[in-house]
Amino acid sequence: MPVPFVSRVAGGQCLRTLRPSTRPHTHFPAPTSLTTGAFPAHTTATFMRRKASKRQYATDMTKKTLEKQKRKHQRSPAAQRSLRRVAVEAAERSSGSSWHPEQTQEGLKVVTAICVAEEYAMDSVVRILISQGYPVDPQSTGFLDNQVVHTRSSDDEDIFIFPSGTLVSWSMPEEAAVKLASETLLPAAVNPHIDQLEIEDMEYREEPGRETSSIKSEIITLGTEREAFAADPKESRTSTTLAQIAFSSGLARSAKLGVLEASLARYLDSTKPIPSMLSRGRKLPFNQQFILQKTGALLELRAQLNHYSELTDSLPDLFWDSRHELGLEGYYDQVGRALDVPVRIKSLNAKMDYAHEIVSVLRETLSQSHSAYLEWIIIVLIAVEVGFELKRQWKDWRAEDKAEKVVAVQQ
Repeated sequence: MPVPFVSRVAGGQCLRTLRPSTRPHTHFPAPTSLTTGAFPAHTTATFMRRKASKRQYATDMTKKTLEKQKRKHQRSPAAQRSLRRVAVEAAERSSGSSWHPEQTQEGLKVVTAICVAEEYAMDSVVRILISQGYPVDPQSTGFLDNQVVHTRSSDDEDIFIFPSGTLVSWSMPEEAAVKLASETLLPAAVNPHIDQLEIEDMEYREEPGRETSSIKSEIITLGTEREAFAADPKESRTSTTLAQIAFSSGLARSAKLGVLEASLARYLDSTKPIPSMLSRGRKLPFNQQFILQKTGALLELRAQLNHYSELTDSLPDLFWDSRHELGLEGYYDQVGRALDVPVRIKSLNAKMDYAHEIVSVLRETLSQSHSAYLEWIIIVLIAVEVGFELKRQWKDWRAEDKAEKVVAVQQ
């Protein structure tokens, strides 16, 4: 018969019924001694093996967690089902539109932005592309080469190259895009950082039934209705290419911002021990060269963020002359909001303010050390002058004393 028992839950009482368990029980032998509580050797060995197995399992889980953290910046392939894709599918089902999982998975492609250098020499980029057989501006978009260069691969995959040292490819394999950006276009790269590539990607789908494009749940919907029903396919595809340029520009902006974030993270790691040294009252073992180097590196990062690039501009210069009905500035803003670019810029400036405070402390410490050094020099000079004065007075005193003795002898 079930035995009732009372358990306390959140300050109240709840009457529950204890039912007999149907799971098999493991019976351990009783201790051989009631006084010592010792167990047989085989039981102790079994317990130790289980304990070692649990410890090994915890170690393996810790290693797996660390590996996941190291791979947190890597993107999953387009064919893998992610949470954001599940959310999109649920939204489509709730809206009543026809939805098929197979069609959704196959319809999604990947647009990838790769930042490999501080900037690209666009004239050299055009020469390299022509020499490699890539068509330059196949849709006659009208943009200048110093704004963006559009080309296509042999598989008709769109590629956009920006002066910020970033290449954006649409539906192109990531390995091929990385090779093009870091090897083929390497002679045109200014201050390349091949060992620290920044890759940013988003998923997109093409919708022949839509005329405009948009972003929803971090997935780009590229409207291609004009291509399907236009009399001139080349002219209609140009509007789609312009939308791709707007999205690519926003994605390139995010990748460039990621490079600055990584550089600032390394900078903060190099200055991480300084606050701890100051809190413990220890003397900072840094010379003038180190402090000037850190000051210059911080100023360079801040200049790249706020002055020498278009990261903080609300709209890049290449969209100022575009037709308003195309809505290119809206596409650019949508990418920025989807990738939290304004929030990341604000956070980056806040971290730079903190780094500036550390540099200010270093400069003040250097100034105080230099002032103390000058004070000691002045003290030593005064001491030397006092010594010479005492020596002169001593010589005068000896001369007077000798003169007095001579006068006394003569008398």
